[in-house]
Amino acid sequence: MADRDARGGIYGGTHTGQQGGGGRPVGEHVKGMIHDKGPTASQALTVATLFPLGGLLLVLSGLALAASVVGLAVATPVFLIFSPVLVPAALLIGMAVTGFLTSGALGLGGLSSLTCLANTARQAFQRTPDYVEEARRRMAEAAAHAGHKTAQAGHAIQSRAQEAAGGGGAGAGGAGGGRASS
Repeated sequence: MADRDARGGIYGGTHTGQQGGGGRPVGEHVKGMIHDKGPTASQALTVATLFPLGGLLLVLSGLALAASVVGLAVATPVFLIFSPVLVPAALLIGMAVTGFLTSGALGLGGLSSLTCLANTARQAFQRTPDYVEEARRRMAEAAAHAGHKTAQAGHAIQSRAQEAAGGGGAGAGGAGGGRASS
């Protein structure tokens, strides 16, 4: 309460436009809260164009609602008289429309799946020569590497066989003598 009395009102100012607790008149305080920038010309033109259009559409929707209510009121006795025929006919038409829409949706789904599959296959076949050449190159490198390893293993086996056959006694004695002296 002491704050309210000291500042001269609930919001810190007076209602007569005099100096308030903030040091400036209330009118200037309110002007400070409002944006200085107004709408642009394009925004004003948009509002000026769309406001009447929105009003026209609102009026037309009201007229359509009124016509629907009047039409339903006029057609209700006809619906009641012919209901034994109209209900099965409406169900039949509803099921037929549902079937056509389902058929169309499933057809579009299948068509889009086949299109996607065809695009994927086409891209794969376009890239296939690159993959084949890469695989051929790698297989050639692997075969060359295996050939070198086989040749090295063959030379190693041949040299051991020659050592065993040609200098078997001397080679074994020299190796045995070396072990004995150690």
